[in-house]
Amino acid sequence: MSLSEIVQRGWDAVGAGEFDTLVADYVEDMIFIMPGQNDVLAGRQAFRSALNGLGGILPPGFEITELRQIEGENEVVSILEWKSEKVADSQLTVLFKFKGDKVYEERWFIDTEQWKGAF
Repeated sequence: MSLSEIVQRGWDAVGAGEFDTLVADYVEDMIFIMPGQNDVLAGRQAFRSALNGLGGILPPGFEITELRQIEGENEVVSILEWKSEKVADSQLTVLFKFKGDKVYEERWFIDTEQWKGAF
């Protein structure tokens, strides 16, 4: 399975609310760097716990309208087209860094002012 397929499986798991399936593809000591790059979750258990509150983290009406992957050496970038109740159309990117076939870092890149305004 390619790294892009692993990332896509994760997005599919998020869409289905299957968070245990998602975190199975992460190393135990992974880090998640949230929009704005100031907040970091360290460890798979902290990441899994945060997923329980996903509805409160995303803007109201958040919907991914298109998703594509770009695969490099030991990394994948997801490009998401998205919309919400207050944002008609936008993009964000997510970088996934791998050790073997497991994610050790997930980092979101987004227009933080637009993101804050979406709430």
